Amino acid sequence: MYLKQSKQKSGRIYLSIADGFYDKKLGYTKTVNIKTLGYLDVLEKQYPDPISHFKAEVDKLNALRNEEHKPITLDISLTEELKSDQNNRKNFGYAAFSYLYHFLEIDKFLINRQRHLTISYNLNNIFKLIVFSRLLYPSSKKKTYECKEMFFENNDFSLDDIYRSLSFFKKYKNDLMLWIHNHIKELFGRDTSLVYYDVTNYYFEIDNQDELRKKGVSKEHRPNPIVQMGLFMDTNGLPIYYGLFPGNTNDSQTLLPMMEKIQDSYSLGKVVIVADKGIISGDNIAHTVANGNGYVFSFSVLKAKKEFKDYVLDNDGYTTLNDENGFKMKSRLCPRQIFVTNVNSGKKTLVNIDEKHLIIYSEKYAKRAKLERANAIAKANEFISEPSKYNHSQNYGASKYIKNLKIDKTTGEIANDVYSLLCFDEEKLNEEEKYDGYYAIVTSEIEQSDRKILNIYKGLWKIEETFRVTKSDLETRPVFLSRQDHIDAHFLTCFVSLVLQRLLENKLNNKYSTSAILECLQSCSCSHLKENYYLFDFYNETLKEIGEALGIDFSRKFLKLNEIKKILANTKKCQKTQ
Repeated sequence: MYLKQSKQKSGRIYLSIADGFYDKKLGYTKTVNIKTLGYLDVLEKQYPDPISHFKAEVDKLNALRNEEHKPITLDISLTEELKSDQNNRKNFGYAAFSYLYHFLEIDKFLINRQRHLTISYNLNNIFKLIVFSRLLYPSSKKKTYECKEMFFENNDFSLDDIYRSLSFFKKYKNDLMLWIHNHIKELFGRDTSLVYYDVTNYYFEIDNQDELRKKGVSKEHRPNPIVQMGLFMDTNGLPIYYGLFPGNTNDSQTLLPMMEKIQDSYSLGKVVIVADKGIISGDNIAHTVANGNGYVFSFSVLKAKKEFKDYVLDNDGYTTLNDENGFKMKSRLCPRQIFVTNVNSGKKTLVNIDEKHLIIYSEKYAKRAKLERANAIAKANEFISEPSKYNHSQNYGASKYIKNLKIDKTTGEIANDVYSLLCFDEEKLNEEEKYDGYYAIVTSEIEQSDRKILNIYKGLWKIEETFRVTKSDLETRPVFLSRQDHIDAHFLTCFVSLVLQRLLENKLNNKYSTSAILECLQSCSCSHLKENYYLFDFYNETLKEIGEALGIDFSRKFLKLNEIKKILANTKKCQKTQ
């Protein structure tokens, strides 16, 4: 650094403290002003000799900088031993999530709520520990508590405090999700013109069912009790809201309760709901349109009426879009009758609606359908050959290909009086194979082009991938909790973790996968050397870009504890100006 004297056009001298650095990209040295001081003639009224005074100040700053970068000597004894149960390893990568956590002011939300409580433990500190651990070291609440020293945070609370806090998190669930939604809307500009919706389930390694944990159709073909989760996601892949339902709830029965929760309080305006065929029902379509919204749903060709199937198989009207992949498409505007529940009588009545039907054929999907069916066919033949070895819960879609099948409702096993009658249903197989590669989309958005509708529907992969992330990277299941409020709080922390991860991915322009980011931040750890010095041993391009996106320097090999705490403190003071 040096004292810069700039002569102005007026002839006056302007003083400032400046520094120079070599810009590799530009190929020359650039000068930057560190601090502006003022005009010399004005400063002479305050100081007898401003130039000498400020040169002395610059010398002090340079001495301080040199002292900070001065090499140090650490005395290390080769015979020094580790203390029992001492963990010198700490994570520093969580600074990225700390930045986003405080950017959304989740700390402010929890601190404000705690002001009205008479509890000794800190809800914000506990919530941070659970969320950061879920992202980087997913495990049970007990294991999370045992590993709390992995973070440079104030973790002055007990394991019992963690469990007690879960009841409060459940209480604040809806308010916190709305808080996060409003902050994302304000800070990032949330696009809810399209709202993607899907349902998945999470299993519990228990035998007995209760009000929430029920046996149902498991996505992972498990016999355990499950809970159903419905999730809304915006156009950019950011989660909006989640809801839990008993495990035996049909997917299609979850949409309307979820829409009622968010339609008004979230101020979404008109939305187009995009969902898979498991969500489609007459009630869902009728209520969606009645509330001024639209829909883009996939539709089961196999379960459609004969007229619809004939239209699908009729080659007239198809436009080939890709010869190599055998991709073709056609559409029509067509009235369709749906069954809608009468609010007063509870009975189903037929209602006519106008829809656009988009039919797509792909050789790729046809091949995939055959591969997926192969396992069920093989299982069906195994059942027929040795029925006594199997029960109904193990069929994985095979039973529909077996004629004369009868299941003992008590044991779930195949009734032995039909063993000799079992045979493979060739007609069923032939009928299904006719529609391999075809899939249909029905939509209220009749003015949109076929390509636009197809692209809208393709966005559904984001929410499917989101569920995969929760089950693999975040290890949301199995859930080791029994109380319903604790279970809901667990999924709330998983939801917040997912929001932070998705925001980070968006900050990086979706350049890196979830796994790549999490593995990188897990590896960004350090070991305590001596005298509050920490050694860092990981840095790569991903970590560099994360740091550049959030203004965090991850490149230092050595840091003092006070420097680490200063960086983390800055992540908690991030301003909502980006």
